Amino acid sequence: MADHYEVLGVSREATPDEIKKAYRRLARELHPDVNPGADASERFKLVTHAYDVLSDPKQRQQYDLGGQGGFGGGSADFGGFGDIFETFFGGGGNSGRRGPRSRRERGQDALLRVEVDLDEIVFGTHREIEVDTAILCETCQGSCCQPGTHPVTCDICHGTGSIQRAVRSLLGNVMTSSPCGTCRGYGTVIASPCVTCQGQGRVRARRTVPVDIPAGVDTGVRLQMPGSGEAGPAGGPNGDLYLEMKVRHHDVFSRDGDDLLCTLEVPMTDAILGTTATVHALDGDVEVELKPGVQSAEIITVRDRGVTKLRGNGRGDLKIGVQVVTPMKLSGKERELIAQFAKSHKAPKPALTHFQQGLFAKLRDRFLG
Repeated sequence: MADHYEVLGVSREATPDEIKKAYRRLARELHPDVNPGADASERFKLVTHAYDVLSDPKQRQQYDLGGQGGFGGGSADFGGFGDIFETFFGGGGNSGRRGPRSRRERGQDALLRVEVDLDEIVFGTHREIEVDTAILCETCQGSCCQPGTHPVTCDICHGTGSIQRAVRSLLGNVMTSSPCGTCRGYGTVIASPCVTCQGQGRVRARRTVPVDIPAGVDTGVRLQMPGSGEAGPAGGPNGDLYLEMKVRHHDVFSRDGDDLLCTLEVPMTDAILGTTATVHALDGDVEVELKPGVQSAEIITVRDRGVTKLRGNGRGDLKIGVQVVTPMKLSGKERELIAQFAKSHKAPKPALTHFQQGLFAKLRDRFLG
């Protein structure tokens, strides 16, 4: 690899001002806007990288030492007792890791809330869900570099991802290591980052995810979709996508586990004489037989017309609570007929019973009891 001093055309004893002047002169000569040639472009990158290293006193010192400190000689950076403890007890920036760390990382998981209707979960449904997330950069395909370029080995750590230095202790001179400040521990430097993703290997975008929502899900249930979360940096694997379900309120039907509950209003005459009623269930019509004398709060159970069970086979039941509706307005003739019926029927007089919160309390007790 070319020597940074030679790239800038200065001596190793050059002052910061001499290094800056040399860089400005070469930058004006090799800048792509002035010199569009391919060779000039590559030299411009080398000159810029050399200046970045030599203009920073700490990086320049590390570069002059070849990326490592020496024992004795007065040029080593001696630390305190904290460095000694890090060396012997596993501390320090490397945290026990050897070698450079990878730029590729797993993407984050994502959580999305999805609302579904009650009738959609009877048998399950299919959705196309739009997700705003990170996806793989199409320009660099996760390499983080401009097409045609690639990461170069770090001049400071020589690809190791860490810098070693000597620490003087009571036990003698020992070596400690810390992540390289130039490459941030990666061991390589991206000289030409991808302009589309700014060297991240991924971009934000909206994408469509097909989802098969199973039958029987309820509010609060989470579905896991492995690999459908955010794309990882530098082409790393995707995280997972979690879908949290919320079942919308239905005006007619409610749910108790896998059972569907509803109320059927029955005219008083039909309750007395009996009839057949049609209930428009979530998955088609259901014929219900009302026997003569049916009472309010009675429950009619229709087997296997509830929600498909999320775990296991079969379906729940459809439970229909009866509410007998008493007419509020009668004609003179109707009132006369009702009076005649009352005289002939000899119904028991009104009697006190235990207090209940109306019909819905009775239905609730019977539904859930």
